[in-house]
Amino acid sequence: MSEPVNIFAISAKQKLPALSRRSASRQIVHDFKYGRQIYRRHLMARWLYAALDDERLRGRRFDIIIPVPLHPTRQRERGFNQATLLAELLSTEIPIQSKPALERIRYTTTQTALDRAGRMENLHNAFRLRKNMNVRGLRVLLIDDVLTTGSTLSECARVLKRAGANSVYAATAARA
Repeated sequence: MSEPVNIFAISAKQKLPALSRRSASRQIVHDFKYGRQIYRRHLMARWLYAALDDERLRGRRFDIIIPVPLHPTRQRERGFNQATLLAELLSTEIPIQSKPALERIRYTTTQTALDRAGRMENLHNAFRLRKNMNVRGLRVLLIDDVLTTGSTLSECARVLKRAGANSVYAATAARA
């Protein structure tokens, strides 16, 4: 019997560095994602690595790390996928391979102005498992940069569970 989806979206600094309007962590995340300050990934990856010490994740075993994908158009605009960069760095710290097992197949409007219900509707059927990827029976650690409502992580986890993942846990570097 498979485990339920577990979206804890845990991170460092008293669980998650809060991204208040003027916080330093908010500026770091903003500079990384939108200011193309790619070097910021190292600090955010440390926040992410610290998240694995949370009691809900400590001692859990994972078979694969999967980053939340961007739509190809958005990735071209940005030049990179921040979740992929963080997952790759995390993968060097723990002996678990990071693979881009999911793809975003539908371009969605920006989530920043939407509430949870709006985000869930916006993301419905936006993701799928990549061709030739198999997650059946795997224990997945899903990675994203920021947790806001959990809608993106929930939709990705739903796709992974439908594809046969045994369990899906999530960790983020920060919380909005």
